[in-house]
Amino acid sequence: MELKNKNKYFKSAVIFILLFGVISALGDTTYEGGRSIYGNYLLYLGADTFIIGIITGLGEFLGYGLRLLSGYIVDKTQNSWIVTIIGYVMVASVPLLAFTNSWETAGIFINLERIGKAIRSPGKDTLISHASKHLGSGFSFGISEAMDQVGAVVGPLIFTIVLMTIGSYKTGFNILWIPTILLIILVFYTRSRFPKPEQMETKKFESTTYITSVKNSKFIYYMLFIFFSVFGFITFPILSYYFLASNIMSASFVPTLYAIAMEIDGIFAIIIGKIYDKKGNIILYLIPLLTILMILIVFKANFLLAIISMIIWGCIMSIHETILKANIADMVSKSSRGKAYGIFNTIYGFAFLT
Repeated sequence: MELKNKNKYFKSAVIFILLFGVISALGDTTYEGGRSIYGNYLLYLGADTFIIGIITGLGEFLGYGLRLLSGYIVDKTQNSWIVTIIGYVMVASVPLLAFTNSWETAGIFINLERIGKAIRSPGKDTLISHASKHLGSGFSFGISEAMDQVGAVVGPLIFTIVLMTIGSYKTGFNILWIPTILLIILVFYTRSRFPKPEQMETKKFESTTYITSVKNSKFIYYMLFIFFSVFGFITFPILSYYFLASNIMSASFVPTLYAIAMEIDGIFAIIIGKIYDKKGNIILYLIPLLTILMILIVFKANFLLAIISMIIWGCIMSIHETILKANIADMVSKSSRGKAYGIFNTIYGFAFLT
C-alpha cells in the first residue's frame, strides 16, 4: 500500500509540474509579448517619455510590493489556489489592450497585469513547492523556469512578426487572446484535477530542519543574502545601452542578444536545478562568483566578451529564478511558505529596483 501511494504521488507530482510548466509558458507568452512593446504602444497612444516612465515604474513597484500581502493570504487561508487563479485571470489585461484608444486606459491595463503577477506569484511558487519534493526542488523549479523562457521568447516573437507584416499593435494584442484563453482553461483544469496539491507533500518529506516562522534568524540571513546578491545587479536595458553607446554592436543585434540570454537561462535552469538537488546550498555561492566574473569582462568593449558576459548573465538569472525559490521550499514548512515566498519576491524586487 505504501509503495502504491508513493508511485501515485510521484506520478501526480510529475503531471502537476508539467501542467504548471505549460501554464507558465502560456502566461509568459502573453505578458512578455505585451511587455516587449509597452513603451512603443504608449508612445503610439500619445504618452510622452515621462508618462511612460511613471506607468511602467508604478507597474514594477506594484508587481513586487503586493507579493507580501498575497503571501500572507496564502498562509492565512492555507489555500494557494485562490490567489493563483485570480492572478492568472488578470493576465487577460494584456489582450484587452487591443480595445484601448488612450494611454490612460492602457496604463490601467498594464498595471493590472503587474498586480496580477504580484497576486499569483507566492501562490504559484507555493503550489509548485508541494509537488517539487518528489522530483527535487531544484529540478522542479528548473522545469518551471525553462518553460517560462519558452513563453518569454515566443511572446515578443509574435509581436515582431505582426509588426513586420501587418504593422498593427491591436492585431498583436488580439492574437494574444489565444494563449490567454488556453492559460485560463488550463489553470481551472489543473485546479479541478489537483484541488489539494499540498497532500503530495506527505509526512515523508517533513524535515526536522524546517523553520516554521519567517522571523527565524536562518530565514532572515537568507533574505539578506538575496538582497545583497541582487542589489546593484546590472539589468539588461543598462547592458544593452552600454553595448550601443560603446559601439560594441548594432541596435539590430540587441534583441538577438537578449534572446540568447533567455535561452541560456532556460536551458541552464534544468541543469543547475539537478546539481542543486545533489549538492545543496553550496550552489548559492555561484551567484556572487559569476556576478564578479561578468563584471570583470562585460565592460571590456569587446564584441566576443560581450557575448560571453551575456551568457554568464543568463546563467545568473537562471540561478535567481530556480535555486533561490527551491531553497525556500527546502527550508520553510508548509504552514509559512506563502509568507516566505511573498517576502522573498518583495525583497528580490526591491533589490532589483535599487
